[in-house]
Parts: sequence; structure tokens; C-alpha cells
Amino acid sequence: MAAEPAREPAAPPGPAAEPAREPAAPQRRPAPHVAVVGAGAFGGWAALMLRRRGARVTLLDAWGPGNPRASSHGETRVIRAMYGGDRVMTALAARALTLWGENERRLGGPLYRRTGALWMIGADDSFVRAALPTLRDAGLAVDEMTPVEAATRWPQVSFEGVRRVVVEREAGYLHALEACAAVARAFVGEGGEYRLASAEPDAHLPGSPPKSAAIEGMSAGPLRLGDGTTLAADQYVFACGPWLGRLFPALIGDRVRPTRQETFVFGPAPGDARFTDDALPVWVDLGERIFYGVPAGGGRGFKVADDTRGPEFDPTAGDRTPGAAGAAAARAFVARRFPALATAPIVEASVCQYENTPDRRFIVDRHPHAANVFVVGGGSGHGFKMGPAIGEMVAEMVLERRPATPELGLRRLLS
Repeated sequence: MAAEPAREPAAPPGPAAEPAREPAAPQRRPAPHVAVVGAGAFGGWAALMLRRRGARVTLLDAWGPGNPRASSHGETRVIRAMYGGDRVMTALAARALTLWGENERRLGGPLYRRTGALWMIGADDSFVRAALPTLRDAGLAVDEMTPVEAATRWPQVSFEGVRRVVVEREAGYLHALEACAAVARAFVGEGGEYRLASAEPDAHLPGSPPKSAAIEGMSAGPLRLGDGTTLAADQYVFACGPWLGRLFPALIGDRVRPTRQETFVFGPAPGDARFTDDALPVWVDLGERIFYGVPAGGGRGFKVADDTRGPEFDPTAGDRTPGAAGAAAARAFVARRFPALATAPIVEASVCQYENTPDRRFIVDRHPHAANVFVVGGGSGHGFKMGPAIGEMVAEMVLERRPATPELGLRRLLS
């Protein structure tokens, strides 16, 4: 037999091989808890946008979303993007138009009625001249026509004294009260917590602006609630409309000034469809005084309001009974501009308030003394339509450390 080849000795046994280890999963930071005070257009949308970005959110309101004391109360609000040459406000309005359209189905819409906006311009057309290139640069379509052409299209309108007519195509109106309720429902349905409660900021939070811009490391909290309890969160957003100055008297004070505003609704004759939203756009009259209105639709009447700032107003205890002088002024305007409604009855009247900043721009900023406090307000009579765009902006500031837009920042009002 042939000899077997020599075999090498077996290697000595070694330590058992360790099984391959899975890489450690990155630790996820807990979702920040954000308390939002105020469930109106700014606060409600801020809470919803924060929740959609993963934050744990508690939304509080003293009387409820769109309540009769709130600036967001009312059936309708105009949505338009004409702001003269102000590119910041025009861009914000354009973004809001997009977000209203995108969110209607999620909110159980329809909430936005696109009618266009009929701008009737008197002797001074500087505001509109500055606005047209700004609107077009923002991708928003406008039509220009002569008063004669406009009168042919809308014979129910008298264009006496009108020198120029512009139609903003994407404009229209929003169902305001329905929208406030829809946003709150969506917020709760998507996991947010809503509480009916009044709230005030940390009593130790200073109000005056600091000498430096450094705020890192400073924080405030908890909230003091009306029932004597407190609510602690990581971040606090105050979107309190006309009450913002009272909550932050040293920082804001009368830089947000509530004024009393009256609105009247006229009832067209039975079966008269000329003043419905199928036959007439939202309209703005830029004459000696600025009047604006919303055509009738869905069983509502023909809304008319004077945009002139009224007297100072207490939003908590102020009397909301409309006055005879305001009704007479509205009727005189209607008789001149919409002659067929000259004797129409006033079927509804209400008092709301604007909360005005000196330059009519909003406040969307971090508190100068506390990195975890944000103040949002100063709607100045035209804030409702901006709700989703402001909410998006607030969510990015709170969660993504987006800096404040200077034109909406506090420092412009504190210098």
C-alpha cells in the first residue's frame, strides 16, 4: 500500500469568534413640548404646523377658536396679495394662498372661495402702481381695465370717481369661523392637545429689550393658568391678538393697539343674484376712505366694512354693539357704489377689532430675553389670510432655529 501523505498538526483551539454586532441605532431626541397660547388664525395654524413637524403641542385659548372677542371671529375674511411694493408681505400672501389651497381637503373644506378681487382706484394710484410688478414677480396674475370696461362687465357697480380698475385673479374670501374650527379639529385629530384656559407668561420674564442680541441659554416658564395651576413646556408661543401688549407690557405695550371696527351686512332683494359671489368679486374701493366687502354667498348677505382705523378698544370688556354713525356711513357708501342696494336692509352688524402695529406689519419673533419664547401678532386688520404662512414660519423658527424676518421682527419697533 502506498503510504499516506504526512498531515500538518491541527491548530490549537482559539477563542470563539464573536458574532457580528449591529451598529447602534442613533438615539432619537424626545419631541419638544410646545405650548401655544391663542387659537386664532396665527396660533391655531402655528400649533397645527408644529404638530405636523413632530412636536408635542398644547394649544390654549381663553374662550375658544374664533370666539366673538377674537380678531379671527366672523364669517368671512378677504384674501388678497396686493401690498403696494412690499415684497415681503406679497410673498407671504402668495405662500398663504398656496397653503390654503393645499390644506382645504385635509381640513374638510372648502374654506377658500376664489372670486378675484376688484380694486377700484381713485385719484391716487401709487399703491397699485407699485403693487403690479411685485404681484407679477410673485407669479400672481392681474388684469387691468378701464372703468368703462369694468362697468360693462359689472353693471351692478357704479364706477363714478374711479380712475383705474385692477382685478387680482387669485384673490377671494375665506370662511373665517369655519376655518378656525377646522384647524382646531385637525390639530386635535393629528394628536395635539387643546385646552380651554387663559394663560400668562412667566412673571419673572423681563420686558425691555436687552443691550445685546445674545439670548442663548436664557429661558422662561412655566405658564401661569387662569385656574391657578401652571403648565411647563420646552417652548412657548404667544399668539394672543389684541391681548399681546397686555401680556408683554414693557416689551410690546401700545406697539400693538386694538381699535374698534364695525362691519355691516346688507340684504339684497329676494332672488337678486347680481350681488352674489357668482356675479361679483370681492372688492376694495381705494377712494378718500377705503371700503371693502364680500359679495353674498351661501345664504349670507353683502358684507361692507370701512377700513379706517377706529377708536381704541378694550377687546375683553368693550361693548360690541354697532353704532348708528357707522351704519349711516356704510349705507351712504353703498348707495353711491352699489345703487340697487341703496334701500336694502342691514341684516347683520358686528364689531371686531384690529390689533395694529405702527407700520401695519406683523410681529413674528423670538423674545429678546428668552430663547424659548416667541411672540406672534399685530395682524393689523389683514392677518387672517396669512394664518398658514405665519404658522409655517413659526414652526420653522421654533423647531429649525430659523431667524426672524427683519421686516416682521421686534427690533424694528424697539429702536
